[in-house]
This record gives sequence, C-alpha cells and structure tokens, in this order.
Amino acid sequence: MRSPLGRAVGLGSAKSGVGQWWLQRLTAVALVPLAVWFVVGVIAHLGADFAAFRRWIAEPGTAIAFILLLIAVFYHSALGFQVVIEDYVHSELPRLGLITAARLIFFGLAVAGVFAVLRMAFGGAP
Repeated sequence: MRSPLGRAVGLGSAKSGVGQWWLQRLTAVALVPLAVWFVVGVIAHLGADFAAFRRWIAEPGTAIAFILLLIAVFYHSALGFQVVIEDYVHSELPRLGLITAARLIFFGLAVAGVFAVLRMAFGGAP
C-alpha cells in the first residue's frame, strides 16, 4: 500500500531488519528453557561449595547448556542494544562506532564466559 509518490520516488520499506527481528525472537525463545534450566540448577546448588558446583559444570550436558545460554544471552543482548542505538543515535558515524563497540564488548563477554565454563569443566586452576 504505497502512495503514487512513494512508487515514483522509490520510497517505502527498506526491506531490512526482518532478519534481525527474527533472530532476536529466535534467541528469546531459546532463552526460555535455558533460563529455566539455569535457575533450577542454581537453586539446586544453593549452599553447595565451589567443588560441587564445579562438578556440576564439568558434566558434559551442563557445560554445553551453559555455553548455549551464554551465547544466546550475549547475542540477544547485542541485537537489542543495536536496535536501541539505531533508534536513538541519528548521526551515522557515532551510530556506526557505538554499534561496533557494542558488538565487540558483547563478543568479548561471551568469549570470557565460554572460557570460564570450559576452564571449570576441564579442571583449570580455581
């Protein structure tokens, strides 16, 4: 439903953003069971010492689920933060810089989290 002027000038939908919207919904759906699993796991280990928690993380299923949780959380957060930046920063250069910085920060946090899980899972020094 474009106006005649919109058809003539080529204005209208930019045909972008739908993929990012779907990725954010997909990560949100993935986060529901992962977050429930995490909360149940933490509650089950309340009062446990670090060694017991580490044994739990060392189980293959737990380590994999934890890594999936970290990846989903930080990717979902990066997508949401990018939308906020795109909506509220109107100058092109600062917007590009902030999006790049945010992606690098979220990527770094995800890598650090995955490294911590792997270190606990494979018995690195505490």
